[in-house]
Amino acid sequence: MHVVAEPQTLADARRVRSLISFHDPAGNRLEAFHGAEIDDTPFAPGRSISGFRTGPLGLGHAVLTVENIAPVMAFYVDVLGFGLSDYIEKPFRAYFFHVNARHHSLALIETGRNGMHHLMVELFSLDDVGQCYDIAQTQEGRVGVTLGRHTNDFMTSFYAKTPSSFMIECGWGGREIDPEDRAVAREMRLRAAASGLRAPVQVMEGNYKLMSGTCAWWDGVSGKS
Repeated sequence: MHVVAEPQTLADARRVRSLISFHDPAGNRLEAFHGAEIDDTPFAPGRSISGFRTGPLGLGHAVLTVENIAPVMAFYVDVLGFGLSDYIEKPFRAYFFHVNARHHSLALIETGRNGMHHLMVELFSLDDVGQCYDIAQTQEGRVGVTLGRHTNDFMTSFYAKTPSSFMIECGWGGREIDPEDRAVAREMRLRAAASGLRAPVQVMEGNYKLMSGTCAWWDGVSGKS
């Protein structure tokens, strides 16, 4: 890995105190920085939305296509310190990595070529995802993957094609994990799948409304039916 200390002009452009750049084994340019400038003006979205789920979970996640997973995975795990969340081997090889409580901040898909697959941003409200989906559908060919829910991170999302060669995943309800207990969690998921259990929707306090229908008898006697 060849590390370059970038000139101050680039750090100024990034609004950080200093940064370095380097490349992963697949040729992707990465930057590490410190001393990020904090704007005193709150973020103003282009249209009315509830906001993005970031903070300690980071921006979202990035998914890279790689020619060969092994050397790229070794770099992100052994050099940068990412932890393996889970993986699949069929119908293709895909590995998911975490650096915080978000299920994955990085994923690698072995496709035989190196590139960027998509970038995910998570919103606070499912309504925001639906409205974005409606807007994307007004543009022919904009939607790359229709609405659905992932089995590993529970994210409800769709994918939109960008003017560049990658997609943006617009999602809601992503799963938080315990980064120290992945092997146990994986075994629990396998047992749950084998027994037909279904994962609950991931919500935050104040971001849901409890519906009736838990128990027909109770709904009847409590007047909720």
